Amino acid sequence: MANLVPPFSLSLIPLNQHKYETKNSFFHKSFIQRKQHQLVSRNLQDFINPFSQNLTSKLFATSRLSIEEIEQQLTPFTKPKDLKTALPYLFRTEIGNGLVRVYVTKKKVSYAVYIEISSFDLNGSKGETLVLCWGVYRADSSSVDGRTGMSVSPFVQTSLGKFAVELEFDVKQVPLYLSFLLRSSFDDGFEIRSHRKKNFCVPVGSLPGYPGPLGLSFSPDGSMNFAVFSRHAESVVLCLYDDSGVEKPALELELDPYVNRSGDVWHISFESAWTFVSYGYRFRNKDKDNSYGEHVVLDPCARIIGNSYHNGIGSVKNLGRLGKEPAFDWGDDCHPNLSMEKLVVYRLNVKRFTEQESSQLPSDLAGTFSGLAKKVQHFKDLGVNAVLLEPVFTFDEEKGPYFPCHFFSPMNVYGPSGGPVSSITSMKEMVKTMHANGIEVLMEVVFSNTAEIGALQGIDDLSYYYANGIGDLKLRSALNCNYPIVQNLILDSLRHWVTEFHIDGFSFINASHLLRGFHGEYLSRPPLVEAIAFDPVLLKTKIIADCWDPHDMVAKENRFPHWMRWAEINTNFCNDVRNFLRGQNLLSNLATRLCGSGDMFSDGRGPAFSFNYISRNVGLSLVDLVSFSNDDLAAELSWNCGEEGPTNNTTVLERRLKQIRNFHFILFVSLGVPVLNMGDECGQSSGGSPAYGDIKPFNWGALKTGFGKQTTQFISFLTSLRRRRSDLLQSRTFLKEENIEWCGSDQAPPRWEDPNCKFLAMTLKAEEMAFSESSVSSDISGDLFIAFNAADHQETVVLPLPPEGMSWYRLVDTALPFPGFFSTRGEVVPEQIPGLSTYQMKSFSCTLFEAKSGTS
Repeated sequence: MANLVPPFSLSLIPLNQHKYETKNSFFHKSFIQRKQHQLVSRNLQDFINPFSQNLTSKLFATSRLSIEEIEQQLTPFTKPKDLKTALPYLFRTEIGNGLVRVYVTKKKVSYAVYIEISSFDLNGSKGETLVLCWGVYRADSSSVDGRTGMSVSPFVQTSLGKFAVELEFDVKQVPLYLSFLLRSSFDDGFEIRSHRKKNFCVPVGSLPGYPGPLGLSFSPDGSMNFAVFSRHAESVVLCLYDDSGVEKPALELELDPYVNRSGDVWHISFESAWTFVSYGYRFRNKDKDNSYGEHVVLDPCARIIGNSYHNGIGSVKNLGRLGKEPAFDWGDDCHPNLSMEKLVVYRLNVKRFTEQESSQLPSDLAGTFSGLAKKVQHFKDLGVNAVLLEPVFTFDEEKGPYFPCHFFSPMNVYGPSGGPVSSITSMKEMVKTMHANGIEVLMEVVFSNTAEIGALQGIDDLSYYYANGIGDLKLRSALNCNYPIVQNLILDSLRHWVTEFHIDGFSFINASHLLRGFHGEYLSRPPLVEAIAFDPVLLKTKIIADCWDPHDMVAKENRFPHWMRWAEINTNFCNDVRNFLRGQNLLSNLATRLCGSGDMFSDGRGPAFSFNYISRNVGLSLVDLVSFSNDDLAAELSWNCGEEGPTNNTTVLERRLKQIRNFHFILFVSLGVPVLNMGDECGQSSGGSPAYGDIKPFNWGALKTGFGKQTTQFISFLTSLRRRRSDLLQSRTFLKEENIEWCGSDQAPPRWEDPNCKFLAMTLKAEEMAFSESSVSSDISGDLFIAFNAADHQETVVLPLPPEGMSWYRLVDTALPFPGFFSTRGEVVPEQIPGLSTYQMKSFSCTLFEAKSGTS
């Protein structure tokens, strides 16, 4: 409830205090005579009685500001020259004739409000005149809507016939709103309000503000502007907090819908923020059961999260910080701008990547952006040139990073000190470090939904969210992405991360949701997806659609409109490779994935738009994928290689090791962008649980184990091979049909549609030009012969004839022991007879041969 505070200063101006020129006459002569008579013959107290019992004002506001009582004082009217610099307001009245002019000006230690009225016809009632009934408020305009809590001041006449009154407020008493109406001096007389049939209202100590840009912005003169969208709010209250706590705002200001609203945007500005440190809003609508009416909501466009409270304190969960983003010296940083076909991506969680003690980082760096930057050498050792960060937006810590509360600021806990400035600076330093090492930074972003509390709820649910679970959208937190204001919010967020944080690309989680229209229907040409594709700020930014749904924990397949800009996380690649290696897929499906998924990307894009993966940060890790398979994990398409879970069976362990190598091998020899998952290089396991919450922190000690060493070295070899043979393995376009030959183990055509056939081989033929342009090695490299055996028995493979003057060299055989199962120079394959070379492939293995001239 509002609190009563000591009275304000009130200046009553005697008649004819001074003279100055006038431009307009405000009253008819008869009315002026009646008013002068009224002031002389009628006791002022007679028409004060219906209002307050004194001439001082009472402030109704929830505020801890120190407001001292100041005695009434008589001061001269503000001079006209002062009004030229005052903030003017012009009001129409509900009776249609006459205007009310208000001027607010700042003096040295006070604010003056000067009110003039124009001609009003009171129908000649004898002795009747007008008085100013006024009150002040901050958080609750209803406290001065009626006669209660209002004071009365008489209008006085200047020497030239104007009628005016001036109120003065000490600078310590602002900001506030002055609410007033004009009333007949008779007890039963009429009242005059604005044309909206509400009290006239002007801000004192604040400015009306501007509707753009949304959020908190700063002018060159140091003033700050607040602007927030809400179409359906009946009232908006700005809540300002100081450093004494968030249990209660230090100041609340209810924005006036006439002064502080332009269209659907509410706004206000101040010359300074005094001692306030953070802010939020209360939104109230006509719904009396509005459950969010008393909650303090975070500004959707705030650039810095000043305070974040996991369980909330009172009605507060997140607050925006009052202040500019910290300055940062980017130096000569520039985006690597790698072409998509050259990418090798590593997906990670910022906190889990370095939070374990095995990272050997100081406690203040572990689990932060700074800790991530310290591990840049690990990415270089693997040959990775892009990191894909799980969502770093401020999110619901109970639900995880795929349930964001905000879209413009990184999670505070990712900074060394856990504060907002630390987090922002730390992230920028990390990006700068990655760029200096030729590594791009991509971010997963979630715009399909928000957290269920502490996000946009209560601001304007009918605009931001789908109402009442339209169609199959059962969640209250599902964002209406293609609604104009939400679309603008998303675009502003993406531009912010590119311009302020130098982010190189975005992977849009649950991207199929971005295709939905206002009523939940799927659109063939969704405005948001198209706008992102053609936005000039995002022109060189990589944009990737990931149709995995964090609610259902599955990927939703949709034909995604792309405008030759959108890449996609290729779930079909993952499923088909998993099925092949467990012996349950057709050869034709594997061939499609190896060649860049032409069924998905031959529509004007090409294989470079396919982001391929075997495991990801949800579902089974790579080690668990070959160790667990039961009815509960049927959707994972896993195979335990003979025994469930941990085992000491050597045969099973060897089979699992081969399968892990096979998965990595197929990932890197396929056209498209390989995406590695954090922890797969060191055998990270969640004990067979696909749940996101069961993922363990990265174990840096595991990299020193035999498995860790051989796997990281194998990945490094594969990334090097892709770069060296970019002509065949990193093609932006699909290979020509004449450059690929498919065969079975005996060089016969493959049995494409035979479900029992589990062997496939292909020859990738290098263009003749590539022979003469090889500058990486002194050896001239030619064709590649690659074979895949998912059967439980060995195969005798007949190799095709190598190009003239060349021999086949075995570079990879996943069935051989470490370190001999891969080699950069290769092992020559002898001919059994001239023109015939064969090779014994063991069960569950893959091999790669390269045609070379010269000797190893």
